[in-house]
Amino acid sequence: MTADPYCEHLASPNPWVLGLSVQLVIGILVSYIPQHVKIIRHGTSAGLSPWWVLLGTISSIAALANILVLPASQHDMACCREISGTACGAALLGVVQIGVQWVCFMTIMVLFLVFFPRDAFAQTPPEHLSPDTPRKRDAVIVGVVSLVSLLTVGLISTIFLFRLPSHLLSWANFLGILAAILSSVQYIPQLYTTWKVKQVLSLSIATMVIQVPGAFLFAFSLWLRVGWEGWSTWFVYCVTGVLQGSLLVMAITFYKKEKDGQAGEHEATETDPLLEQSGSHN
Repeated sequence: MTADPYCEHLASPNPWVLGLSVQLVIGILVSYIPQHVKIIRHGTSAGLSPWWVLLGTISSIAALANILVLPASQHDMACCREISGTACGAALLGVVQIGVQWVCFMTIMVLFLVFFPRDAFAQTPPEHLSPDTPRKRDAVIVGVVSLVSLLTVGLISTIFLFRLPSHLLSWANFLGILAAILSSVQYIPQLYTTWKVKQVLSLSIATMVIQVPGAFLFAFSLWLRVGWEGWSTWFVYCVTGVLQGSLLVMAITFYKKEKDGQAGEHEATETDPLLEQSGSHN
């Protein structure tokens, strides 16, 4: 038995909630793999908006810091001193979920930089590039701002944890609101980029197919843990699900048009020799 009734409750985790959380952790990891693989296989991050990558990275940093400093999460971590390791792991699965998502999106950011489409600059002078073509400075901005954001949020969160613990909820809510706003804005440049090029390119449809319903399940699982008081933690994933769903519909539409166009060209290529032979006989 534990001295804290809340910790006593955590000592016997709900099997249904536990199972859902474990599945979501696995689902988050699996959902990002197609996007990582597609960038690596294609050898380019063309089609990914630099601002989608940057805003998504900062949003994931804010979301991770949000759940780490949230008083409910702090209480869960404190209870780990009084409950078993298994119960502790179950109590912290919400933190693990967002932590895994942060790692996965940070991986996208790194792959975006590593496979940044440099060939466009080698073959075309900068003054002749389309205004929509990502510049080298965009890659630099993404890398530098992401690193500065990680260090800044980490430092400020540490100060609140050890110097201003009474203001943790306010800081957590600010981070949650920031993450929600950035997630909302994040998809605007990617929606614009995809609409402009009218191709999927390095964007993974498989990742979005998994993540769109997963975003709402993720939000629900977090709500079960932090309740309405922690709305700033789960609301961001509702916003993300709606916007990513819009991007998914657009990507599927362009993918089908691209496939139909390729099929039409293939039929025309096969028909041309037959027409030539018919013409020669005439």
